[in-house]
Amino acid sequence: MDEPSLGLSPLLVREIFRIIKTINGEGTTILLVEQNAKMALKISDYGFVLENGRIVAANIPNILLEDEDVKEFYLGIRSEESVKGYQRWKKKKRWR
Repeated sequence: MDEPSLGLSPLLVREIFRIIKTINGEGTTILLVEQNAKMALKISDYGFVLENGRIVAANIPNILLEDEDVKEFYLGIRSEESVKGYQRWKKKKRWR
């Protein structure tokens, strides 16, 4: 499924993800491509993080959700403050 939540209200997004989880629970394998990483990881058995077409991280959802780089770059959770407001772009750049 490619971006099933794109353009939907939060209420519909929750419903779509509930349906996806139900379908998967009935035995159907689902390949989900989704920018809403947090929601996608909540219903996933395994996750891949892609950047510019390359896999930069792969693991079970709990590990990805706790990874400092994934939290900062893809979930919008910054673990350190910067005087100028820059993110740790140097570390992200090495992924490329």
